[in-house]
Amino acid sequence: MDNEIQLISDDDGLMVIGNAAEVDRFLISEGLSSSKDLGPRWLKSVFGAGAAVAQAGSEFAADSGRWVKLTPKSAQLVKKYGLRESSKTGFSTGVVKGQKGQIRGFVEFVKGPRSFLTNPAALANAAKLMSQVAMQQSMDEITDYLATIDAKVDDVLRAQKDTVLSRMIGVGIVIDETMTIREARGRVDETMWSKVQDAPTAIAETQVYALRQLDAIAEKMERQSKIGDLAATVREAESPVREWLAVLARCFQLQDAVAVLELDRVLDASPEELDGHRLGLKAARQDRKQLISRSTERLLGRMNAVAGTANAKVLLHPAKSPAAVQSSNQVAVGVHDFHERLGIESGRRSSEARRWVDAAAEVRDKALETGAKGVDAARSRGKVTLDRANSVRGKLSSGIAERARRLRGDGEGHDEEG
Repeated sequence: MDNEIQLISDDDGLMVIGNAAEVDRFLISEGLSSSKDLGPRWLKSVFGAGAAVAQAGSEFAADSGRWVKLTPKSAQLVKKYGLRESSKTGFSTGVVKGQKGQIRGFVEFVKGPRSFLTNPAALANAAKLMSQVAMQQSMDEITDYLATIDAKVDDVLRAQKDTVLSRMIGVGIVIDETMTIREARGRVDETMWSKVQDAPTAIAETQVYALRQLDAIAEKMERQSKIGDLAATVREAESPVREWLAVLARCFQLQDAVAVLELDRVLDASPEELDGHRLGLKAARQDRKQLISRSTERLLGRMNAVAGTANAKVLLHPAKSPAAVQSSNQVAVGVHDFHERLGIESGRRSSEARRWVDAAAEVRDKALETGAKGVDAARSRGKVTLDRANSVRGKLSSGIAERARRLRGDGEGHDEEG
């Protein structure tokens, strides 16, 4: 069965397990070039040690595991191969059989209990592994994000007088060290866990502080009514917003690291609780996203309002209005980039600064349109007045002529009598 591979999918990714050559061939056939190698210990992390691994190896050729981030393209594979979803775990699993020698030969879904993950304990371990890989992928993306924006998170925290924020630096160092030890040992024992088990409190307090700073920036902009003050406020907000977003990203990264360590610790201490704990951590992670999203979306709303106000007043403030729009766009782009790295959906796009000449042209066009309508109305009114005048004049002329005729008639009558 060395031409069969196991597919496991959740909300975050797709795990492909099987013979190394078959796994590579499958990924190539589906156009999934970007994947993460699960490393040499993945099989042990799923099955444990000893006889379980030997038995799995005898039934299913599995020496390679790769993880693919869930995208619209990779999500289509779940539908394409008809993977079966478990209502208990939320995972979709199945085995796909390949045709040897054919790059695009994976077309047959294998029915029956051939999957080596029919073992509940093995599936729970695989679920843990997938959650950890997804969080580590997110952590790597946040590291890239912080490097891209050149944000010195520790410098930002040191500049604050709050002791909780300064403690966050030490917490981050301890978590990073523990992750390094985990990588070397392959497990998290009681001693390792004792170093980081209090870390979530300091991280959460720092996260709340950063969110309050963003809320304060949004409130400050809400109080500005003059375009000059608004432009200055938005410009001044660019750097602080970028810094506090970086702090939030670091908080999220450390929280994911603690969750990775926590899953290993639960597996080591209470393996029967592993699946339930994994689902709990997943729900808590989603709650953190929503908490962060409420503040950042409010900030985006203020940026949208700033751009709208500035564009509306571009004629009166041809220099300050475009500057305000540009600054608001800079902030908005930064928030969108932050959302993308954390997997937060965001819909607003940046507003293009409205050029003064465009606004002037629009006013001119409206004036011309209004003027043309005024001329037409005046012409219409003049025509009605002229018609009325002609009508009155006609009536007066007819009346005078009638009176003259009557007078002439009366005069002729008196002459005959005489």
